[in-house]
Amino acid sequence: MNDTKLDHFNLAILRTLQQRPGLPQRELAERVNLSQNACWRRIRQLEEAGVIEARRLVLSRQALGFGLVVFSMIRTRSHSRTWLAAFREHVLGIPEVIDFYRIGGDYDYMLKIVTRDIGAFDLIYQRLIDGFEIDTVTSYFAMEALAESRPLPV
Repeated sequence: MNDTKLDHFNLAILRTLQQRPGLPQRELAERVNLSQNACWRRIRQLEEAGVIEARRLVLSRQALGFGLVVFSMIRTRSHSRTWLAAFREHVLGIPEVIDFYRIGGDYDYMLKIVTRDIGAFDLIYQRLIDGFEIDTVTSYFAMEALAESRPLPV
């Protein structure tokens, strides 16, 4: 994070940008009680320090027809760096996988998959396991999103 201090102004900027990433700079500056120039400089510093990685638009899964959310837990016998690099590239080539983690515990990897329905998920599943020795895949189907894409607690 370099020398960037997260004072109350920077925290206010971060909280506001998480909730409203497309907010005009003038309005953001007013909300955090800074001049527009001072606000702009702080945002640039936060970006350069890597605190702000990107600004994203949040789309509605339901409105776009992605009504099914699946969490797939994967256990594998292979743990080499070469295998992981190939598997990572393979998984990242599946656009429906929106989150991908290497985890500790009973499983090795966890994927969050969004898709239209169970038939579409089956095709994704077949693509996921194609060409890789995977010991176990256990998938959990979300019934309802109670909280999704929440802001970080800054």
